[in-house]
Amino acid sequence: MNRISFILLAALLLFIAACSKEKISETKILVYTKNGNGYVHDNIEASVKAIQKIGIENNFTVYASDDPGDINEENLKQYHCIILSNTNNEIFDTEEQKLAFVRYVHAGGGIVGIHSACGSEREWPWFWAMLGGKFERHPPFQTFDIKVIDHEHPSTSFLDEKWKWEDECYYLKYLNPDINILLAADLRTVEDDKKDVYPGEIFGNYFPLAWYHEFEGGRVFYTALGHKIEHYTDSTFLAHITGGIKWAVGDGCGPDYTNVKTNTIPE
Repeated sequence: MNRISFILLAALLLFIAACSKEKISETKILVYTKNGNGYVHDNIEASVKAIQKIGIENNFTVYASDDPGDINEENLKQYHCIILSNTNNEIFDTEEQKLAFVRYVHAGGGIVGIHSACGSEREWPWFWAMLGGKFERHPPFQTFDIKVIDHEHPSTSFLDEKWKWEDECYYLKYLNPDINILLAADLRTVEDDKKDVYPGEIFGNYFPLAWYHEFEGGRVFYTALGHKIEHYTDSTFLAHITGGIKWAVGDGCGPDYTNVKTNTIPE
């Protein structure tokens, strides 16, 4: 073995050892629930309790906060995943907090958005692209059919072809074409007198409700479901959320800021 090959092999072994060490260390998740001015869901406490239960069952340590002061790089470094649970409107108070969030994504951090997370940071296009879209509106709360598009993802692998569910059927705009769609509402089963205005026939008879994608280094899962308090004790919905969290956590190595160069907030 020549010197160059030996150096490369040694570097690879050091990397594997370092990552393996992270994998067996404590997996930490931050549930962030900050809401700006506007509508605040009454399901937030229930969602936090549900995710804490998921953590116990899956050996995740779960911390919950609605304090934007916790969105700083030194604090975020310890978390494998940030869950935006029913956040809405402005969820960051300062430009420094926005930059810390961006750098966390660029470091490979996991992001999970639940329900009204898509209504967060409505004036920030980078955030819409990261999450996968921006909230536009929803018809009245009702029962409708959900088509399972992808049966291979851990958030949907246990579902049948059709999932009958009672919720707000969210319609989003500025959908990122990079998203991998998991679930879609069957619009033929949705009563909505404004359907022709939006979404019309943009996706034919279906509209995306849940998806995942890798974005600028991070792993992002979003589901539009989860309006009612009772949803957070529903075993099927919790399995859906659990699968999304596990995917976002990924290999368990956590964020790595080594090559993160971002010092300005993308628009």
